[in-house]
Amino acid sequence: MLSPGQAIPDLTLPATGGNSIRLRDLKGRHVVLYFYPKDNTPGCTTEGQDFRDLHARFRQAGAEVFGISRDSLKSHENFKAKHGFPFELLADTDETACRAFDVIREKNMYGRISLGIERSTFLFDREGILCQEWRKVKVAGHAAQVLDAVQALND
Repeated sequence: MLSPGQAIPDLTLPATGGNSIRLRDLKGRHVVLYFYPKDNTPGCTTEGQDFRDLHARFRQAGAEVFGISRDSLKSHENFKAKHGFPFELLADTDETACRAFDVIREKNMYGRISLGIERSTFLFDREGILCQEWRKVKVAGHAAQVLDAVQALND
């Protein structure tokens, strides 16, 4: 499990826009990785919209924002376009990133047990070192809380 003070994992993930993102290549900017359960679900849509609405301020603070889920690139492209997300979504269909960040949890939905992503966010500094993590995220106010933490890195 990744913990504060550790370096960003050296993973490459397919991204919307026809690109691949190698996490280690993001050094030089703060990096916000937010893991969410599923495209086009109420909480995940609200979370994405909150990051979208604050995106210009994240950029001003020197941060790149990326959303990650197990959905396909096609699903991500549709989700991104539908809600006008100005940041890329990364597809982790094989759960490589989910395992590296230890965000897969057992969930109980109407008596059925399944494995799913626990909503979590990770903030890396310009050197690629994990500064802060949020687990079991509640969507309301979360993006603003992450923005405050990014801005504090610049003080």
